[in-house]
Amino acid sequence: MKYYSTNGKAPLASLEKAVVKGLAEDRGLYMPERIEKMPKAFFENMSNMSFQDIAYNVASNFFGEDVDEDALQDIVYDTLSFDCPVVKVTDNIYSLELFHGPTLAFKDVGARFMARLLGYFIGKSGKSGLVNVLVATSGDTGSAVANGFLGVEGIHVYVLYPKGKVSPIQECQFTTLGQNITAIEVDGVFDDCQALVKSAFMDDELNKHMKLTSANSINVARFLPQSFYYFNAYARMKEKLNGNKLVMCVPSGNFGNICSALFGHEMGLPIDRFIAANNANDVFYNYLQTGQYNPKPSVQTLANAMDVGDPSNFARIYDLYGKSHARISQLISGATYSDEQIAETMRQCYNETGYILDPHGACGYRALKEGLKEGEIGVFCETAHPAKFKEKVDAILGADIEIPARLRAFMDGEKQSVEMSKDFADFKQYLMHQ
Repeated sequence: MKYYSTNGKAPLASLEKAVVKGLAEDRGLYMPERIEKMPKAFFENMSNMSFQDIAYNVASNFFGEDVDEDALQDIVYDTLSFDCPVVKVTDNIYSLELFHGPTLAFKDVGARFMARLLGYFIGKSGKSGLVNVLVATSGDTGSAVANGFLGVEGIHVYVLYPKGKVSPIQECQFTTLGQNITAIEVDGVFDDCQALVKSAFMDDELNKHMKLTSANSINVARFLPQSFYYFNAYARMKEKLNGNKLVMCVPSGNFGNICSALFGHEMGLPIDRFIAANNANDVFYNYLQTGQYNPKPSVQTLANAMDVGDPSNFARIYDLYGKSHARISQLISGATYSDEQIAETMRQCYNETGYILDPHGACGYRALKEGLKEGEIGVFCETAHPAKFKEKVDAILGADIEIPARLRAFMDGEKQSVEMSKDFADFKQYLMHQ
């Protein structure tokens, strides 16, 4: 399988190059040249299959031409050492709980898969030299990538995060690890962190000095494995539908998660339509309404992991549907919520059902409550354990939610971070001395 750039000005790349480089030479995002449909028998039998078996079949469809069969199976089964259950919240709304991995966030699957796939290609190439992973985070990406790559030989990870704009628990998950993980605390917002990463990839001098790749959802090995969730969700919901149509609602920031779901849809996954749920960062929502994509600076919200003003994966969605606003808006609708609406939704859901939403999942739950039609059943992604936002959740619900042992372990560590301005010259100088 070859991969092309969304900007259309870079040569075709192999999967290995797309994974190792992360970003194409023309600053575009890599896309597979074709998307194969899954066989009919797969959909007929998947409700009897485990999450791991489902994921392996999907992974074979994406990566089977480029990765040894046994190695790919090992990568998938090692990545998915946990389940992602579908939990009933109301009669027609279910939560797809994606927070049962090591860092209690949905990005664990993509990060762990990429770490293992990158390690496979490094080992296969036999080339010496450290590979440096740059990752910008608005919250959960940093912790998932840092923990997914922790201790992986031949790889060093630099996590760039906006100072004071991630939750304390999220920050602990990538600033206390040490070893091959370096946390860089940027005096800016997430978009500044993402801009530093992209600029680093385009700097010739820096790339001659060190091997660089990204573990953000701009990397095909990070976002494509997230499609596993949606196949598993359909398998678990299949018998519950009873003739109803399935609607999938995805809280969205950088749009890698919903993008992977759309790839699944192109592979034949029978989800009728999608809802992209946003916080006050409503660039995609406005695009759906107007047909005009106008990035703008991100604003800080309760749902901080979605505080993105220029989502990278819009380029993939735009390309996937032939740059057609009509096709995109026919399949995807949008919703946007203020902090007040998010908090109100969390309280209402907790009081009425006993289910504890985190601020991001609250956007997805409310979008379904407001947007489901007759004959539809909705599933929203609960993307992170609410304890990762304990201060916010406790204050909103008037509760004292329990912190899982895995999170407590991170909180006992000592913070190690490098302070950095949002000026690329400063970041480049730092990396040139590594």
